[in-house]
Formats: sequence, C-alpha cells, structure tokens
Amino acid sequence: MDTQQIISELEAERDRLEQAISALRGAIGGSRGYASAGKGRRGRRRLSAAAKRRISEMMKKRWAERKRAAKAA
Repeated sequence: MDTQQIISELEAERDRLEQAISALRGAIGGSRGYASAGKGRRGRRRLSAAAKRRISEMMKKRWAERKRAAKAA
C-alpha cells in the first residue's frame, strides 16, 4: 500500500472515532440525548478540495484492485 493511502485511511478512521466519542459523550450528558434529538442538525462538515481529491483517488485504487481480483478469480 502507498504511504499516502495509509495516512488517508487512518485519518478517516480517526474522524469516525471522534464522531462516535462525541455521540457517546452527548448521550451521557444528562438531559441531552433523545430529548434533544428533535432540535435539528448541526451544519455539515465540509471537505477541502484536496481532501475530496485524495478520497477520490483512494476509492479509484480500491475499485481497481477489486476489479483485478474479480478477473483473477
């Protein structure tokens, strides 16, 4: 695997973990949780152009590997 791809995957995993931790913190925050769930969403996180490009390249590589593996099988 390419080093840049590994870094991208680790960063994506870190973001997922941070979201899970914040969701759990919100659930144990007392009156927050189900009662505040209907108050709407926060704004969506925006990706930079470089991040979108990096994710796109990573997914294209992943799909190419799957296609090669399917042909070999």
